[in-house]
Amino acid sequence: MKTAQTIKLFKIISTLEAISFLLLLLVAMPLKYIWGMPQMVQVLGMAHGILFVLYVLGAYYMYEILNWKIKSLLVAIFCSVIPFGPFYVERKMLK
Repeated sequence: MKTAQTIKLFKIISTLEAISFLLLLLVAMPLKYIWGMPQMVQVLGMAHGILFVLYVLGAYYMYEILNWKIKSLLVAIFCSVIPFGPFYVERKMLK
């Protein structure tokens, strides 16, 4: 796969991971803890977990093909655990 296509795929995964995390925090968690409806956490939690793993693997692949320093890889992985973090990676590290 060409580098440009790989970066585009990682951007898509990054965006989906960020959106799933925000939905989990802002929609599913209130539904579970305020209104006693845990079903959304189960569904979104699974989707987010899969996207998180894909994001981390993709970040490592970006490290390999873009010759990132280890610091850049660690920043990208750290950004996966903070809301809006993957958007930062997309805009600042994948120009």
